[in-house]
Amino acid sequence: MSNEIIEEVSDILKHIMENNSVPRNIRKAAEDSNNILNDDKEDESVRLSSVILKLDDISNDPNIPVHARTLIWEILGKLESIKN
Repeated sequence: MSNEIIEEVSDILKHIMENNSVPRNIRKAAEDSNNILNDDKEDESVRLSSVILKLDDISNDPNIPVHARTLIWEILGKLESIKN
C-alpha cells in the first residue's frame, strides 16, 4: 500500500473532521475511517475495503455538503487506485 497516498487520504479525512459546516455524522464517519485506515494491526486490504465501504455509504447521504462529497469522492478514487 502506498504510504504517501494513505497520508494524503488521512489529511483529507482530518480536514473533513475539523470542518464544522459538515454534519456531525459525516465527521464521525471520517474519523472512524481515518482510525481504520491507520490501524496497522489489520490487513491492508481489509482496511481499504472497510474504509471504501464506509465512505461510499456516507457519500450518498443527502445532508452532506457538496464540498465534502467532492473530497470523499477524491478519497475513494485514491483508495480504489491502490486497492487494485
